[in-house]
Amino acid sequence: MASKQMKEMTQKEDKELLLDLQAKKKELFDLRFRSTTEKLSSPAKFVQLRRDIARIKTVMRQRELANAGAGDTK
Repeated sequence: MASKQMKEMTQKEDKELLLDLQAKKKELFDLRFRSTTEKLSSPAKFVQLRRDIARIKTVMRQRELANAGAGDTK
């Protein structure tokens, strides 16, 4: 399942990844806020969101390093 998500993320453009990252961070914040005020139906959602955020950041960093490496060759 994780490799399927990684494939989907690598096919997205940088702007799409950035928007997804912002949305996931907001969702995680909202979930944390709700967890203090009410009982959550799925506490495993925390783990899922954190892992999704990590996957997005990984893809973004890989692209950043690939672009930097391509620019260094003369």
